[in-house]
Amino acid sequence: MSADPVTATSTPTGTGKGPATGTGTNRQQLVEAAAAQGPTAEAVTLWLCPNEDVNPALAGLLAGHWLDAHEHKTAGKFLFERDRSQYLIAHTLVRRALSLEAGLSEAELVIWRSARGRPFLRPSPDAMPRGGAQLDFNLSHAGGYNLLGIVRQQRIGVDVERMDDRDDQAITTIVRTFAPEERAWVDALPPGRDRDRRALRVWTLKEAYSKARGLGLGLPFDSFVFTMDDERGVHAFVPPEDDTARPWWFIELEPVPGVLVAVAVPADPGQDAVIQLNHGFPWSRSDPQTFPLPKPVGGIPASVLA
Repeated sequence: MSADPVTATSTPTGTGKGPATGTGTNRQQLVEAAAAQGPTAEAVTLWLCPNEDVNPALAGLLAGHWLDAHEHKTAGKFLFERDRSQYLIAHTLVRRALSLEAGLSEAELVIWRSARGRPFLRPSPDAMPRGGAQLDFNLSHAGGYNLLGIVRQQRIGVDVERMDDRDDQAITTIVRTFAPEERAWVDALPPGRDRDRRALRVWTLKEAYSKARGLGLGLPFDSFVFTMDDERGVHAFVPPEDDTARPWWFIELEPVPGVLVAVAVPADPGQDAVIQLNHGFPWSRSDPQTFPLPKPVGGIPASVLA
């Protein structure tokens, strides 16, 4: 993983507390207060929530009040209860965290979906109660962990992987999708956990970037290249030819041993930005771990280097 991984040691946020929902009764006061505060550092907000932090029965109860018709229809299609429970926990997490960011109640949030199925929060014609006209979010889950990323005025893609979930065959299949330079970097190590870690680091970054672009697996993973090492993380990025050649922030974390997290956000050189990492289910606004974003990389289309 990156040279400075974050290890979770604190008690998950909200343990022993019930959900609190927004009422919207003081919306105008919140809008005016946000405007009076002036500009602040842009935050890339992350929530890492293990399934065990939310009782499945409680998730079902909250989902009954919060989710929309599309989400209920999707939840009803799962054949196995464990898969349905995973979906309900993840989507109640999304609505609860967005409610805290937007200052709207969970059921009041309107989530649209792109032609490729990427969900996004409907932009507000006016400022939201907590400031800003829009939020972007992205969700990933694997191995019993749910990862949610939220930003304002930008796009975000996130991915989470648990190392123990991938066997040798899966790792081999993943590496075949990489660009030659990335395959060479992974294959420089003999088979084993260190090699698997390199492979999953590249994979999570590619997933995060393609999700931030709104393309998912529709973007060939060998059409863009990460240059990485074990000490400094990502230190170069060559985007695919259809990118706008803007720089990107790529964030790598290991908040729990063996759980790898990657985040991709378009970089705004004129904007101060920080990462805010929260643990657990967002029953209330928490005191997150905060640290600066890495140096932006990218901005050179692959065709220029050909």
